[in-house]
Amino acid sequence: QVRLVESGGGLQQPGGSLRLSCAASGFTFSRYGMRWYRQAPGKERELVARISEGGRSTNYADSVKGRFTISRDNAKNTLSLQMNNLKPEDTAVYYCNVEYLLFDYWGQGTQVTVSS
Repeated sequence: QVRLVESGGGLQQPGGSLRLSCAASGFTFSRYGMRWYRQAPGKERELVARISEGGRSTNYADSVKGRFTISRDNAKNTLSLQMNNLKPEDTAVYYCNVEYLLFDYWGQGTQVTVSS
């Protein structure tokens, strides 16, 4: 079955960096676009970034453009999100996501907290 496991979250000061990872299994990773979402307390889940199957096409939310970079390693079935110049408003639970056979699959999420 499809399994997504996020890691790499934690507490970071404003201006700092974190790198999130998502280990994928249960489907042919290299054939599917992948996404990172986040959900802050009291807010709806929002799309942060997405990447095409081969990794050549990426898109970002305006709020993270120029600071976050999504990437993937199809040989290792791993999705990553490099987050630089973190801001307090980046505080949220981050989820990786795949739409596989018309269903949305989510990991358990990883908490990112940006605070001084």
